[in-house]
Amino acid sequence: MSNILILIITLSISAQFHPSSSKQSATICEILKSNGLPMGLLPKGVTNFTFDDSGRLEVHLDQACNSKFENELHYDRNVSGTLTYGQFNGVSGISAQDLFMWFTVKEIRVDIPSSGLIYFDVGVVHKQFSLSSFDTPRDCLISSMSNDNQFITQTVRKGLSRHRKHCHPMAVL
Repeated sequence: MSNILILIITLSISAQFHPSSSKQSATICEILKSNGLPMGLLPKGVTNFTFDDSGRLEVHLDQACNSKFENELHYDRNVSGTLTYGQFNGVSGISAQDLFMWFTVKEIRVDIPSSGLIYFDVGVVHKQFSLSSFDTPRDCLISSMSNDNQFITQTVRKGLSRHRKHCHPMAVL
């Protein structure tokens, strides 16, 4: 009986000091999917990301860029927030365009996956989009801010993004 108790204690201590290999090798797409969010929520061009046990996700892109879905989304070079199942809360670094205006995205959520809808909370309103629009990561086009606070998108795709797989393992804390 004491040998079993020692084995349980040893395994328990060992598990605390060795993070699971599945978390170490997780891709950004796997993390999004396992949290009930579509794999294409973030664009191609992710250079690094961290995801901790509290659900805090920080994503780093090659540079600020835009992706076209039903509307256009702007991604800052650094995007962060907290993942809970079906939600990306406290979002920083994503803006959505609507009627030639840009709105800061505060939350993204999928209430009922079978509904086929994803919601973007931009403070004033909740924008809804087709969930299928975010099935796969989109190309991210280089963008910059103009003098009148509008994003200007260059038509040349970023070379680095084409050579990297979006959903390969990266630094996960």
